[in-house]
Amino acid sequence: MYQYILFNKPYGVLCQFTDKDNPNSPRPTLKDYIPIPDIYSVGRLDFDSEGLLLLTNNGPLKHRLSHREFAHPRTYLVQVERIPDEPTLNHLRQGVQIKDYCTRPAQVQLLATPPNLSPRNPPIRYRKTVPTSWLEITLTEGRNRQVRRMTAAIGYPTLRLVRVSIGFKTGKTLEKLSLGDLKPGEWREATKLERHTLESLSYQ
Repeated sequence: MYQYILFNKPYGVLCQFTDKDNPNSPRPTLKDYIPIPDIYSVGRLDFDSEGLLLLTNNGPLKHRLSHREFAHPRTYLVQVERIPDEPTLNHLRQGVQIKDYCTRPAQVQLLATPPNLSPRNPPIRYRKTVPTSWLEITLTEGRNRQVRRMTAAIGYPTLRLVRVSIGFKTGKTLEKLSLGDLKPGEWREATKLERHTLESLSYQ
């Protein structure tokens, strides 16, 4: 039977079950939080990123949701240094040149108020003379450290990054898995409806 686990990955946790690079001084991994064998993350979140992670033993689904050709939307809440203006936000929306590639168009909006998130442990380093702001960014690709590289490329370094939803299309309908009320380090099994949707997607 396939398993589907939604997990709120905390800051400073590896997106895998073992730390092969540091066997003598291992860092926190998924194994420290999820006591379920033989499941694997769908896509990744960086060590210094937080938020929604889907884990499963459904191989076809893992491939479909991980591969950039299927353009599944992923939404992030991003705290950046300073407050970008509209032309800067349009630059993010249209695509940013990062080394040898240009990012796909993205949905980007500046949030009027900070989102209601659990505090990060450890907290970000504040500078009294530098304001911060929050963006909501939805991408349809997931290159390595892409959000951080995008905001850095336009001069607004990312301070905190939290993935809050993973979207996917079933037919013409856009479905979404959301972080919801999960606190950092908490996980839950997919609901019956979520299971049905995910399994129908894996056979498309």
